[in-house]
Amino acid sequence: MADEIRAQANYIPFSPQKVRLVIDLVRGKDITEALDMLRFVQNKAALPVSKVLASAMANAEENFGVSRDDLYVYKIHADAAPSRRWRRFGARGRFKPIIRRSSHITVVLREREY
Repeated sequence: MADEIRAQANYIPFSPQKVRLVIDLVRGKDITEALDMLRFVQNKAALPVSKVLASAMANAEENFGVSRDDLYVYKIHADAAPSRRWRRFGARGRFKPIIRRSSHITVVLREREY
């Protein structure tokens, strides 16, 4: 039995706050149910989250020989990655700072014990 099957995506161009709205939907669910749910979520951050989940599922099948029907999302979290900062010039000689945030998504799957 495999303890923890991991997958990680770095430097995803969505803020961690927006990604956390999506990952809170799938935490603790079966992997196939989570992927089906993410297919119909209207948030754009659902696409990279589903890619990371699919990668973790593929890691489990290829490297550990675990069936996808026995897997569930044990841990999933989005951490802050480096932010890009620059400025746009505004009225009266001022400038407006612009911050583009990015995130790291980490998924840990486990095999269900029956």
